[in-house]
Amino acid sequence: MCAAGVEELEAEQAHLVFARRCLEKMRDAVRSLEAHGGDPVSTEFLKAELFRRAQALLDDPETPLFFGRIDRTAGEQFYLGRRHVRDDKGDPVVIDWRAEVSRAFYRASAADPMGLGLRRRFGFSHGAMTSLEDEHLDRGEAHDPSQSGILTAEIERPRVGPMRDIVATIQPDQDDLVRADLSQTICIQGAPGTGKTAVGLHRAAYLLYAHREQLKRSGVLVVGPNRSFLGYIGALLPALGELDVEQVAVQDVVRGISIRTVDDPDVIRLKGDERMAEVVRRAVYAGVTLPREDLMVSAFGRRPCANFGPPAATLRARNCF
Repeated sequence: MCAAGVEELEAEQAHLVFARRCLEKMRDAVRSLEAHGGDPVSTEFLKAELFRRAQALLDDPETPLFFGRIDRTAGEQFYLGRRHVRDDKGDPVVIDWRAEVSRAFYRASAADPMGLGLRRRFGFSHGAMTSLEDEHLDRGEAHDPSQSGILTAEIERPRVGPMRDIVATIQPDQDDLVRADLSQTICIQGAPGTGKTAVGLHRAAYLLYAHREQLKRSGVLVVGPNRSFLGYIGALLPALGELDVEQVAVQDVVRGISIRTVDDPDVIRLKGDERMAEVVRRAVYAGVTLPREDLMVSAFGRRPCANFGPPAATLRARNCF
């Protein structure tokens, strides 16, 4: 892994300054728009939407706009960051880390360069670029992450304050989980401090990017164990530009449900016994029966009819889309 010279670092710093200027112009363009709805209510909704868009384009001087660069062997060059930034002509200055073209940054290796000639990582301190490291994948220079001083420093940076994003350090196995298809239900398990929550939140951010219209209709809910935990993770998604995610604690989900009694200690021990899992499984499946009427199932925007009733209902169920 080779470090570049002073001139190259200065050129990258100039691109960072240019990207910040472009982001400010994007925000000014949104703020200059006037909301004109068909009625007062629609106008207020439009105003709120424009406000959210402007907030999503806020620039935090402590956070770099991009953390990496990929040079494709085909001659294309892309800077990867937490959000998309374009210039006055509409050309990309920074590519969102969730875009498909960004996948190679996280997954390319010497064995499979994925069309990359160069992968570059940037080191920052309080938002200012301080260093860069190159991997020439076309020369077989992809190395173990532990050999990257920039990557290691970012991973080992002391955890103080709210949870930070991990977009600059996502590993291939984590990327698999983050970018898994929306139709898959993901369960992430691991020891404390292994990044389960971070991966889960980045998956939510990725799905909101890849399926924005669909999830905007259905909504995204993040449930935490308590309000203190939400205070710790609450700023991560907004920092990635996702402001429309509802985050609640378990106690708020079950609000209104009162505890009517308290079990005896012997009953508590019995319910905590691992054998109860089998008892509950049997109880659940004992109540599973075929429905007496046609069942309407909503899946990914479609409403197919699944027929489990008498044979006479089959014809009615064929064209229910």
